Amino acid sequence: MSAEKITRMANQIATFMASKPHAEGVEGLALHINDFWEPRMRRELFALLDAGGEGLSPLVIEAADQIRRPVEPA
Repeated sequence: MSAEKITRMANQIATFMASKPHAEGVEGLALHINDFWEPRMRRELFALLDAGGEGLSPLVIEAADQIRRPVEPA
């Protein structure tokens, strides 16, 4: 999946979660990604975050510490 698509999908979730109280939105974003994104997608998200998070919503960046980082494949 492309970096642009991962960015767009994460930012769409952040846009929805921004309507909630801040802490609830951050937690909800992390929970959604943990529950519905497969490890490959989360791996790609963390690659973007590790590279500086360009294009990602501040809410996505803030939620990153609550998102499970997948184990790299052997």
